[in-house]
Amino acid sequence: MVILSIGGNLRDVEATFARALTMLEQGGFVVTKVSSPYRNPAVGCEEGAPEFVNWAVVGEWSGTPLALLDLAQSIEVAEGRPADHPHWHSRTLDIDIIECNGVVCDTPRLTLPHPRWRERDFVRVPLREILPAYLEDQK
Repeated sequence: MVILSIGGNLRDVEATFARALTMLEQGGFVVTKVSSPYRNPAVGCEEGAPEFVNWAVVGEWSGTPLALLDLAQSIEVAEGRPADHPHWHSRTLDIDIIECNGVVCDTPRLTLPHPRWRERDFVRVPLREILPAYLEDQK
């Protein structure tokens, strides 16, 4: 099982999300569940940043976590997010890997499970909608 958190706050976020899901599937990711959109303020971003919209996505991936990260980052760039995008800034698309098939890793490129997902309502609230048992199991 793989859990992704997908969001953004620039352009037509819902259209960007739909394209991102299509590109994930074309890259070999099998989507099994998608939450409703969760809207939240742009905390920590530049002054006047528009609200973010986030979704939780559950699916299947047969490749490595780093291959999924490469796919996610290529989709972010294809949707207008520069590869050198500053942290804590508005963006067209952000794809975070929360969990990837139970793999635990801590490398400069990827830490799994995502180290801060429990602190983020924009991950927990949509995830609770589609996978409530996961939140209970992770307490």
